[in-house]
Amino acid sequence: MNTLSETGLAARLKVETRPLHALAERSGVMADLLQGRLSLGGYCALLRNLQAVYAALEAGLDSHPTDPRLWCPPLRRLNALARDLARLDADAGRTAASLAPATDAYVARLVSLTQTAPVLLLAHAYVRYLGDLHGGQMLARLVRQHFGLEGPAGTAFYAFGDTAQVEALKRDFRAGLDALARTPPQADAFVAEACEAFRLH
Repeated sequence: MNTLSETGLAARLKVETRPLHALAERSGVMADLLQGRLSLGGYCALLRNLQAVYAALEAGLDSHPTDPRLWCPPLRRLNALARDLARLDADAGRTAASLAPATDAYVARLVSLTQTAPVLLLAHAYVRYLGDLHGGQMLARLVRQHFGLEGPAGTAFYAFGDTAQVEALKRDFRAGLDALARTPPQADAFVAEACEAFRLH
């Protein structure tokens, strides 16, 4: 295994989470979405579950100020998720369906970290926001095509600005990770938490 000094935390995260990242993309609802098998109702259910995850994650990040490269307004996804649900989900104004048990477990983990180890929320931010930034444009095109959407309405979740803005957010986020002052045991815990984030997905 490469040491942190040889690769930096961002590169280490990419390498050590790669198998779990690939598994998450091939499993469950994400596999259905990528292969065009997900119904509109199923997609809206996915967005509602993501909304709960982001509500817990973003509340935790707000309560513990950190490097602005790792938590800045353009990364926020809650309002975008609400806009997409308002556009796509005829039942959005009604009582939301129950969340999946996996979502409840994920939210509980984020709430626990907020109270006990808030720096590890950034491992979940790494999984969510860099994933959204990397795959967002492709997923936006897929969602528009699969559900017959025209223009950006219904895919706000994937919108972070133009290509230059997306690249800047990715670059800054990685730089922010590498700037975190981590001892080797702390870095190990951070990577382990990112792996746990993929497992929770």
